[in-house]
Amino acid sequence: MNILIDTVRVAGFRGIKNLEMSLSRVTVLIGTNNSGKTSVLKAMQLALGDYSRYLSEEDFHIDADEKRVQEILIDIRIVPVDEKGKQKPIFDDEWVNVFGDKIRQEANENQFFALRTRCKKDETKGVFDTSRFTIEKWPSVDTWQAEKIKESNKINSRFSSMPFISIEAQRDIHQELKETSSFVGKVLSSVKYNQDDVKALESLIKEVNEEAVKKSSELQGLKTHLDNLNQSFQGSGSAEITPFPKKIRDLSKNFSIHFGESSGNSFSMEYHGMGTRSWACMLSVKAFTDLMVEMHKKVVEPFFPITAIEEPEAHLHPNAQKTIYHQLAQSKGQVIMSTHSPYLAAMADQSELRYLKKISSGIVAQRLNIELGDEDRRRIQREVIHSRGEILFSKALVLCEGETEEQALPLLFSKYFRNEAFVLGVSFIGVGGSGKKYLPFLTFAHDFLIPVFIFSDGEEKITKVLKQTYESVFGETDIAKCPNITILDNTDFEGYLLSSGFISIIEAAIQDIEGVDAIEKWIEKMHGTYTRSEKTNSPPCATCKQPIFAGALRDYKSPEGYNNALLGILDSSKPKYAPVLAKKLCELDPGKFPQKIIDLFEKIRAGAEL
Repeated sequence: MNILIDTVRVAGFRGIKNLEMSLSRVTVLIGTNNSGKTSVLKAMQLALGDYSRYLSEEDFHIDADEKRVQEILIDIRIVPVDEKGKQKPIFDDEWVNVFGDKIRQEANENQFFALRTRCKKDETKGVFDTSRFTIEKWPSVDTWQAEKIKESNKINSRFSSMPFISIEAQRDIHQELKETSSFVGKVLSSVKYNQDDVKALESLIKEVNEEAVKKSSELQGLKTHLDNLNQSFQGSGSAEITPFPKKIRDLSKNFSIHFGESSGNSFSMEYHGMGTRSWACMLSVKAFTDLMVEMHKKVVEPFFPITAIEEPEAHLHPNAQKTIYHQLAQSKGQVIMSTHSPYLAAMADQSELRYLKKISSGIVAQRLNIELGDEDRRRIQREVIHSRGEILFSKALVLCEGETEEQALPLLFSKYFRNEAFVLGVSFIGVGGSGKKYLPFLTFAHDFLIPVFIFSDGEEKITKVLKQTYESVFGETDIAKCPNITILDNTDFEGYLLSSGFISIIEAAIQDIEGVDAIEKWIEKMHGTYTRSEKTNSPPCATCKQPIFAGALRDYKSPEGYNNALLGILDSSKPKYAPVLAKKLCELDPGKFPQKIIDLFEKIRAGAEL
């Protein structure tokens, strides 16, 4: 590999006011719609590729005063790396020959090569002027736009050793087969045979053409009629029918690709779906890139392609998406792709993910904390990215503990906001417990600047661990006053409903499932049985060898006992009762929802700007 674009800076391009983003050899851009993913790819194409010919006034950023900026700036920094992609101090000789005396050193003596692209409108000519310059030093992110560039550092051509290859979102191999400028066309134009091979192949084609005409009475008749053309040429003309291209150089004009389960059962690409055609298009680019790498090897020249792909998952099923990521990630050079696919994002290494997000000051690019320990990284991968990849594209996360909350809250949210939670970009997540169970989700939300809200049980032990976990990510916090945390009053969700006067809702939910006399039957069955609470210091049971627990007779026939009976029934099978309980709550007017739920929803409205 030997080199790498490790940083790109963009200012004044489309929705990007001022952005710095680090890059790895494979970089996967994620984020909600209109967060700037395509703009980053196009900005890099403007700096390194051919986008300048498509540049328009609409590409110039509109600032807060509704005025278009007069200038687009894009800075690219290139550093030397070893075979594992880790930065090393100096460039290899082959790249020294490419960059020459424009290579510079950081304060730590590590070498770099930096390139600035500047775009302005030429008011006199009515066109856009794109100029490229080498940069003397790599300034801080706060001052880079003001960095003075010497006009003498202007370069007049792009580096052929670093081609920028763009694979658009709208791609179709069937259409590309018709275009000589496409990557398939470029591969075909590179096909070369020696003279002996050309003669041998054209001889075979001639035999095939003659046999095809010989076997067809229709073609023979056509040839007979066309031979009458010799009357215009004093008998010196002769018609030749060639169903197949006569010359090797003409093969590309009728080139086609067939695909199917076997060679005898394959179909032309025009009869395949867009998924197959899109996939074939991307693989043709990979073939062209590999071809160029080999050609440069033969002439001992450095070659480092940068391939940018928009939404490689388009039209592909999940397993195919995972496969195409694997194939593209193995491409030569550097690969940058944008995606809306949780399956593709889950295939990427965490170090490859860049989360783009719009904030009040513009667009920012976030990445996960690279200093996390191995176990924390595994938990994020296992519990967040791999299992709940859809939250990579969420506008806000709502974390809760139990199954009842996980099922009830989204339904109540939809009625309260008169819109489905997923439509508004809000994801509700049951973390499967309390305290430390929140950690991977909080770390993920913190690093990617995604607003996160917590709906927590209120028992003292639970809130204590919640505070420790939350502060380990966000710093010291009074969680009782935190604007994104809602804590129930020293109880769990079901207990809160009972204490808040929703006993009839719980009764109705139980009776809908178990029958009208279910509660009475439970009380008769359980009343007078023993509870099992704390271990005692007594020796184990002589018969069963189990520890001895202290216990008390259950009283389910008092008013307090009746409430405990209801909680006991719900606790016996929360997954069964949760959806019915949620449905019963949704029958209420939103203004009469439990107050803590209303508090949560209003916090989401404010914090997620719904």
